[in-house]
This record gives sequence, C-alpha cells and structure tokens, in this order.
Amino acid sequence: MLGYIVIAVIALLILIIIVRNIKVVPQAHAFVIERLGAYHVTWDTGLHLKVPFIDRISKRVSLKEQVVDFPPQPVITRDNVTMQIDTVVYFEITDPKLYTYGVERPLDAIENLTATTLRNIIGDLELDSTLTSRDTINDKIRIILDEATDAWGIKVIRVELKNILPPREIQDAMEKQMKAERERRARILDAEGEKRSQILVAEGLKESAILKADAVKETKIREADGEAQAILAVQKAYADSLKMLNEAAPSEKVIALKSLESLQKVADGKATKIIIPSEIQSMAGLATSVKEIFTTDTPNN
Repeated sequence: MLGYIVIAVIALLILIIIVRNIKVVPQAHAFVIERLGAYHVTWDTGLHLKVPFIDRISKRVSLKEQVVDFPPQPVITRDNVTMQIDTVVYFEITDPKLYTYGVERPLDAIENLTATTLRNIIGDLELDSTLTSRDTINDKIRIILDEATDAWGIKVIRVELKNILPPREIQDAMEKQMKAERERRARILDAEGEKRSQILVAEGLKESAILKADAVKETKIREADGEAQAILAVQKAYADSLKMLNEAAPSEKVIALKSLESLQKVADGKATKIIIPSEIQSMAGLATSVKEIFTTDTPNN
C-alpha cells in the first residue's frame, strides 16, 4: 500500500514538473533559452517544452516596434548657441540572440549613442540651419544609429527631433524678427491691395469711356442709317410717282396745271426772285382764262 502511495506521489511530481515546463510563446514575442548556462535556442510563437533543471529562459523579447522618448540633451551649434533637443527613436528587435548578448542595457546604449550623434551633427550646423533642417538631421541620426545597432540585433526605423529649445533671449529675438516679418508682409499686402484697387478703378473708367464712345458711335450710325433710309424712301416714292405719272400718260394741260401748283409753292413769300420757265409762261394765259371762267360762274351759283 505504501509503495502505491509513493509511486502516485512521484507520478504527480513528474506531471507537475512537466506542466510547469510547458511554455507558450505569445504572438510577436520570442524567448531566448539557455542550456547549462550557454545559449541554446530561440523560441518563436507557439507551444514549447523546456527541459527541467537544464534549460532556462534567459530573456523574453518583444518583437513589436518600440518607441523611446529620450530627455532633452544640451547641444552647441557651430555659432556657439546652446540649445536643448529631445529625440524620439522608433526601433524594433530583429535578432533576439544579439539583443540579449550583444550589449548590456540596450536602451541606455541607444540613448547615449543618440546623444553623441546629435551633438556631432548639430556641431556642424548654425542655429538657423538647425531650425530649418529637421528632416536632414533625422535622416543622418537614423542612418548612424541603424549601422551601430545592427550588431545588437536592433533596427532603427526612424528618429524624430521632438523639440528644439534655444535660449530664452534667442527665442525673444526670433519672436521679434517674426513679428517684424509679419508686419512687413502685411504692409506689402496692403500696398498690393491699394495698387490693385487703383488699377481696377482706372480700368473701370477706361471701359466706361469706351462704352460711352461706342454708344455715341452707335447712335450716330443709327441716325445716319435712318436718314439714309428716309432719303431712299422719298426717292422711291418720287420714282413711283413718276412711274405712275408716265403710265397715266397725262395731257399737256395737266402737266401745265401741276407746274402752276409747283410755282405756287415756290412763290410762298419766302423767295425774293422767281424764274419762270418758258413753258410755264406760255400757259399763263390759259390759267387766266380758267380763273375768269370760275369767277363768272360763281355769282350765278
């Protein structure tokens, strides 16, 4: 009976040991395994069994992209301006073994390497270039860090200069300069607006004068056209009357009477001298006779 109990206890202990040495590596992680103090293998995502009392999990490594925000570092530009710059480094671990055994305290190593690289780059630039060359500085730091950390199993994805803080007096001078620049631009915009306004007014006056001239020209053209049409209408009526007169074949007496009517209109008191054609003079007697006949007949009526 005692033997069965001992066997059961031993079996239970073995089961507990096996269960305790079953390890599950989660997604985007890796476990570095040492066997008897030396590197043995790197476990990827999945289920693994560790040899009891021989294997040991040396380091649990996250393979996800990581972000480290380093505190501001004092740097000096080429024109001897001291400023504070803090950086943000984005990196990921590509080789868990090198990350575990390549360097002691990898994050501290990256921070120190970033600070020294930043000082070297900023030391070759002046203040204005530093403030306007963020992208260039970011690329230079990333390239240098990526090359240096490759032996540590780390890949630097990008580096960003988070803040660039020049001394307070420099900031005041920059603010005054920016204010003066804004005022200058405002004056330029006002002058451009005034200039544009004057140009628009001049163009408006010019167009108005052109329109007035066009209107006068159009009026004169229409008046001339109307007069021409009136003259044509009169000439046409006169031609039609002559045509009708020719078609009617009037006698010489009718023509003489029409001539007398025309003579009467001519001699309306406005002319001082009248020239009578010989044909009309020959008809004067006829006209006098007609007048006497009408005068004689009138009392009887």
